[in-house]
Amino acid sequence: MPESRETRGLDTITSHLRPRERLALGKLRTPRAIQSFLDGVPYSSDSCYRSPLTVLRDRVAHCFDGAVFAAMCLREIGFRPLILELLPNRRDDDHILALFRRSGHWGAIAKSNFVGLRFREPIFRTLRELSLSYFEDYFNAAGEKTLRGHTTSLDLSALDRHSWTTRDETMDLIAARLDRIRKHRLLSPAMARQLAPVHPLMVKAGLLGSDPAGLFKVPSPGHQTRTRSSGAR
Repeated sequence: MPESRETRGLDTITSHLRPRERLALGKLRTPRAIQSFLDGVPYSSDSCYRSPLTVLRDRVAHCFDGAVFAAMCLREIGFRPLILELLPNRRDDDHILALFRRSGHWGAIAKSNFVGLRFREPIFRTLRELSLSYFEDYFNAAGEKTLRGHTTSLDLSALDRHSWTTRDETMDLIAARLDRIRKHRLLSPAMARQLAPVHPLMVKAGLLGSDPAGLFKVPSPGHQTRTRSSGAR
């Protein structure tokens, strides 16, 4: 059972749902069920954000959309609506997780174009441990290990008055909040310089079933500028 229960948002998604949407959402009663739903919808390469309501209607999502959707679903079953951003170097996209906690241990739900960047069982004592569990699977299409840090968690209930479960425009506000909150480094510069490349078989496995249009375009070594993409990972 989840550790704590939060009151519903000021503008809950429930009042906006059509009968079929209400039925679909009603089936998402566990973290694993929420992850299965996200695994079953196509990965979005669109240059826009979708609110949880739009994800439910369009049945498509990228990692940002998926994490916010999962946070909303987790809240519906009694967890806090928490998300966390994994931070790469300038040669990759960021990745967003929805967090849940059981018996004092963290787990995560995520939508990803990469096989290994999705669900995590609630077995991690800290958010640092959880974030590091993504390290070996966090690589770009050139086979470079790119994960470097993570944000602290963001509780989306702080944005209830902005109707984050139903309004697409609020997703930009969430992205702005993630940009401002505290960041934690996972690797020192010396560690990063010594990283080995990912084996080609690992790259192939990680990209199994991916949408090429949604992959980060790895720049040449002399051009490493990265800005937040709307699709992320």
